[in-house]
Amino acid sequence: GRFDPLRLIPAGHFTIFILSISVSLDLVFSVTLPVINFLHYICDLQATIGPCDVPKPSSWNPVEQSKWKSWQQLGNMATTEAMRLFVKILEEEDPGWYSRASNFVLEPTIDVQMNHYSNFEPITENGNSFAETKTITAENGSLVQTQDKDVISEGLGSVVIYDTWISPPITGQNPKARYQHGAAVLQEKMYIYGGNHNGRYLGDLHVLDFRSWTWSKVGTKAVESPSPVNIAPCAGHSLIPWGNKLLSIAGHMKDPSETIQVKAFDLQTGTWSMLNTYGRPPVSRGGQSVNLVGTTLVIFGGQGANRTLLNDLYILDLETMTWDEIDVAGVAPSPRSDHAAAVHAERYLLVFGGSSHATFFNDLHVLDLQTMEWSKPAQLGELPTPRAGHAGVTIGENWFIAGGGDNKSGASKTIVLNMSSFVWSVVTSVEGTVPLASEGLSLVVGSLKGDDILVSFGGYNGRYNSEVNILNPSCKLNLQSNITEAPSAVHNVTNTTRDLRSEFEIGQGKIREIVMDNVDSKPTISECEKTNERIIATLKVEKQELESSLSEEKLQSLQLKQQLLEAETRNAELYKELQSVRGQLGTEQSRCFKLEVEVAELRQKLQTMETLEKELELLQRQKAASEQAALNAKQRQGASGVWGWLAGNPPEYTAINNHA
Repeated sequence: GRFDPLRLIPAGHFTIFILSISVSLDLVFSVTLPVINFLHYICDLQATIGPCDVPKPSSWNPVEQSKWKSWQQLGNMATTEAMRLFVKILEEEDPGWYSRASNFVLEPTIDVQMNHYSNFEPITENGNSFAETKTITAENGSLVQTQDKDVISEGLGSVVIYDTWISPPITGQNPKARYQHGAAVLQEKMYIYGGNHNGRYLGDLHVLDFRSWTWSKVGTKAVESPSPVNIAPCAGHSLIPWGNKLLSIAGHMKDPSETIQVKAFDLQTGTWSMLNTYGRPPVSRGGQSVNLVGTTLVIFGGQGANRTLLNDLYILDLETMTWDEIDVAGVAPSPRSDHAAAVHAERYLLVFGGSSHATFFNDLHVLDLQTMEWSKPAQLGELPTPRAGHAGVTIGENWFIAGGGDNKSGASKTIVLNMSSFVWSVVTSVEGTVPLASEGLSLVVGSLKGDDILVSFGGYNGRYNSEVNILNPSCKLNLQSNITEAPSAVHNVTNTTRDLRSEFEIGQGKIREIVMDNVDSKPTISECEKTNERIIATLKVEKQELESSLSEEKLQSLQLKQQLLEAETRNAELYKELQSVRGQLGTEQSRCFKLEVEVAELRQKLQTMETLEKELELLQRQKAASEQAALNAKQRQGASGVWGWLAGNPPEYTAINNHA
């Protein structure tokens, strides 16, 4: 149904949620169902106690025995599955139970605020008005009240804070506590849309004006069309500013669609609309990352409606509203959701953290949007802990990341990555169960007196939060990109003292707080000069190293040019030799051709000689035959002369006869 703890409850908070359910089940029963069947009862037992391990009741008590058998049939069903089954049956029998029961649900933890400056107690000393701030922090689960003595009051005015999260005084009605919502800044206003509260998807839209720091709810109108547009509540989506519109991309819904939906809210008309897209859209999902690069949206990863983890990459052209699935080279990040992504120099997409069903990540991947090739750079500095559900924003080439968790605890450190040198640094750290150590919070860049500040909202850390916290990052963090050869030295310089002053309007007059790390006295000009001298000295050393490297490169370049000239000369000589060899080869080829002709002629003559030999042999045979015949004739002639004489024939007659 509408409640899916496996997807909607942050990792590591199942136990806290179960305790909340167990405390409030009786209240839910009393306001919803007059009669509770066995299935509701055993789901309650399975969700709050676990598998059945109590002895079998007596057979004389058939009701208890039937309950025991039903509980036994659930076996080792997980508590989350039991909660899911309980709420599903509850919604089938009474769909309106939540609206009546949500007002009775008890919160399991205490909301602890940090550095909340709405309460100042003025004191007078030497005729000057000062103010003491009461800061409430949590240590080992207990509340500790501290007082900040380093506050200078000039009447009621603006607070100067840097590299520290503070909860500013805000007017107006706060939005409902939530996490996995979408946040975007447009026209010096932060818009909050959707999210998840107590397992229910939200569809409301709120705006925080940074100029007056006032919350207000944005009224939405239905689009006048023959077929009305149904904008379903969602969570785990992405909110992107585009012109005078807010684009809501993807997200988990009660009845998920097959593909990603793109919704748009027009700030001028106050209406939602569903945008038509072309091409082959990606499957529906939540927990993905969406980044605006020029006129295109880059979508990576997420978790599908069937809980399938994804690591595909899609691009949506906002001018043509056409989807395109990108084939990338290199080793892509493993399938994940609830990660963070940022774009550097309009060319590189950085992906950090996230989780699978059982693993939390702290790896960093970079996609070159020109070559579409993934790479995994070496991370320097203080490597962050694995986390998911965190949020990040960029200021210049610095990527600030806050919140998240690892199924054991919330991430208490706000960290920053220099996207040019891949050096991590810690900006600040919070203690206890505070909204900044939450999963599913949002983080945007706001403006305060011309300075860029980080603004966080919401999150889940055992309870749903609706607090706004701001942080003005120190400008010294920007120097890290210029000192990539000595990240540790830059880190030490950054943490030696933080003297950037940011101002925040809270009334009339001015209140300034100076925050120091490892320094007891207030920052002075000489300390700033010393810090600057150390930085300048580091830069000079780096400059000398670069100049030395440049000289070596020039010398090597001259050597390479000389080698290239020698190679070209040798190449010319070899070319001449090649031409000579080619000429000799041509001559030899011509000679070879003539020899082949002579051989052919000799073969023809040889065939003629064979014919003549045969004719000669025939003539010799004929000659021999003639000679033999003549010999025989002479022999007969001699014989016929003797007998002819004896017979009385004269020799002349005999010769005539022989001749005849």
